[in-house]
Amino acid sequence: MKPLLLAFALCAAPLSAQQCTTPDTVFYNGNILTGVGLQPRDQRDAPQRVEALSSANGKILLTGTNATVRHCADPKTTKLVDLHGAFVLPGFNDAHTHIAGAGQQKLSVDLDNIPSLAAMQDKIKTYAATLAPGQWIQGGGWDHTKWASHSLPTAHDLDLVTGDHPAYLERTDGHIAVVNTAALRAAGITGKTLAPQGSSIDVDDDGNPTGILREDAARALVTAHIPKPDAATRRRALQLSIDDALTHGVTSVQDFSDWDDFLVLEQMERDHALHLRVSEWLTFNDSLDTLKAERAHHNLNDPLLKTAMLKGFMDGSLGSRTAALAAPYADDPTNSGLPRYDQTKLTQMAADRADAGLQLGFHAIGDNANTIALDAFRIAEFSQALGKCYSAHTGPFPRKPPTPCENELLTRDRFRIEHAQVLLPADFDRFHQLHIIASMQPSHLLTDMAWAEQRLGPERSNYAYAWKSFLDHGVTLAFGTDYPVESISPFRGLYSAVTRSNEADTQTFHPEQRLTIHQAIYAYTQASAFAQFEEKRKGILAPGYLADFVVLDHDLTTSTPQQILHTQVLRTVLNGETVYLAP
Repeated sequence: MKPLLLAFALCAAPLSAQQCTTPDTVFYNGNILTGVGLQPRDQRDAPQRVEALSSANGKILLTGTNATVRHCADPKTTKLVDLHGAFVLPGFNDAHTHIAGAGQQKLSVDLDNIPSLAAMQDKIKTYAATLAPGQWIQGGGWDHTKWASHSLPTAHDLDLVTGDHPAYLERTDGHIAVVNTAALRAAGITGKTLAPQGSSIDVDDDGNPTGILREDAARALVTAHIPKPDAATRRRALQLSIDDALTHGVTSVQDFSDWDDFLVLEQMERDHALHLRVSEWLTFNDSLDTLKAERAHHNLNDPLLKTAMLKGFMDGSLGSRTAALAAPYADDPTNSGLPRYDQTKLTQMAADRADAGLQLGFHAIGDNANTIALDAFRIAEFSQALGKCYSAHTGPFPRKPPTPCENELLTRDRFRIEHAQVLLPADFDRFHQLHIIASMQPSHLLTDMAWAEQRLGPERSNYAYAWKSFLDHGVTLAFGTDYPVESISPFRGLYSAVTRSNEADTQTFHPEQRLTIHQAIYAYTQASAFAQFEEKRKGILAPGYLADFVVLDHDLTTSTPQQILHTQVLRTVLNGETVYLAP
């Protein structure tokens, strides 16, 4: 599954009147990186640059010189936009977001970047004073690894400031939560409560729950008792996230939010109020009947809103020490994380869903979780191949080299692993052999490098956040942010990809895994479009493609790392229309 390489010829001279199609809008005097000629690996030739582009009906009509493009404008052209030499590139396509959760966090107790437990308590106390008696306190974003104590908060810590309100507050990674005593009581959780498979409930030395719930199944014991937001609240939350995305030059997101949030997005589209392209993932664990009904609910060819792959969770996160590792954590030798699935059950579910024609994407962070995911994908593909490629085969799949039939099958499905943060060395080859997309979030490293080697030890760290190793093995690498775990800003991710240094530039993590700026841009545009089967209509600026692009305050390809990190968006364009303009 090699990323698509495209070449387009530009007009060398102005077109005749008979050849012109009248544009709605012309953007000129720009420094436009179209994406044509951009390479995922060795960039031997400079990618294409043009001065101007035009659009009509939401698509690119023409790119080229100012004279070539402006020649086709006539009195019916409604807008001529002078870019004043600004740098332009295709709109960023964030391959991994949770926009509903991000918006809900903004509407509740937003604990992102809170520097200490005391500061967290102060913010919760202030918020609690605004609520009706007994109303739930919700929120998230706290990260104890950024506190001097490095200690997890407890139910007792919350009890001091929450009064009679039950409280549920997720860690920034969304894999553990801290709840207060009122919430534990509402859920009936005691020291004798058994955690469901793939999760855990922390207890203290006396066997009492501390308030820390690890992974979905344990957290669901509490969240089942929290009232769900109504449609109006969901819409406010989604709009906050959409505005945030557009401000940062993101024109497409591949998202995992609730089905009720998708229904709200549908209404926004009907109201002509949806100004971000959303591919909404469905829940892998849901029944096939439910998944088929949800897939049939909305037009799959809608370029603005659609349902997409199935999202399944193999494990948790490194920050929460719930990522499933093949050997114990270096800083917690009694713990190897929390695998979510029995391999046999997972493999059967994957095969059933693949046979139904559904794209699969598995969250896998630890090396053991990635191995589990790859094993399931291999068998799921093998199940299809038995019927489609040959009648009987007892050897390994795929064959080495794969048969043409196997290659076609593997390329078509485009299975994905989300995060792929830590791998066993042999599994890089398996990604390549099975044509699995590595959907990664380079901005995670900005946070994680402060403690990643402590969790993993020096040997495993060689195979962590290994973006260049994936490219060197011929794997498609798509980039996103995992918003709101990290800011939706793609510039933090680009900075991380080209430096592998923290934002203060005081620490670097395995610099041999750095990418070039061209490789990083490719992963945020063309590769992320490929990962969602849309490489033929987004990711580059060429005739017939969607007119989605971003105008920046400087050229990313000639900028210093700090300039990349602090890039400002001047204009975001979707369907040829400006949807964000810097004040």
